[in-house]
Amino acid sequence: MVGALIRGAVLISIAAGMAGCIPYSAAISPRIEMAAGPSGAALDATNAGPVDPMYRRQIVPNTSSYAPGTVVVDTGKRFLYLAQADGTAIRYGVGVGREGFSWKGTARVGRKAEWPDWRPPAEMLKRQPELPTYVAGGPDNPLGARALYLYKGDRDTLFRIHGSNEPWTIGQAVSSGCIRMTNADVEDLYERVPRNATVIVL
Repeated sequence: MVGALIRGAVLISIAAGMAGCIPYSAAISPRIEMAAGPSGAALDATNAGPVDPMYRRQIVPNTSSYAPGTVVVDTGKRFLYLAQADGTAIRYGVGVGREGFSWKGTARVGRKAEWPDWRPPAEMLKRQPELPTYVAGGPDNPLGARALYLYKGDRDTLFRIHGSNEPWTIGQAVSSGCIRMTNADVEDLYERVPRNATVIVL
């Protein structure tokens, strides 16, 4: 267990240099097989849109050992789970990091923001100098309606769980490492997840 946590910390440290959340127009372990059973009904009729129905928000069985309130991201299957106290989990479809930019590890929600501003990190600007250095929060911002900032201890990992103005990318590996959701889903998650909640990315 200790070795796994150390490896997770190393992976976050290596990947943090690549993070930045830019817009772009696997079998799951038995311990975290939260969605092993049939998918439940969609939670919210407003959750429709240009998203594959399998990635719409649903209640699913939680057969894992994670404590209620834990956020678990299965990057292989493109799902984020929020463990509930009643033996279920809320499952959300997500977009994840493209090849070479994905990461795995354990973090915590260190900060939360509504309609956050976006400032690409230096590493991203070096790769893509045409990018703006600052985008104010709003409908055109790549971080969307809400953002949960992931920290390792007191250090910002530069990874976020955030909304998107490109909902058609949900279910794809397209980002620079951040976990993207529809704006409706990230608003829902934002209200349910407090600061310091544990986030596990698999």
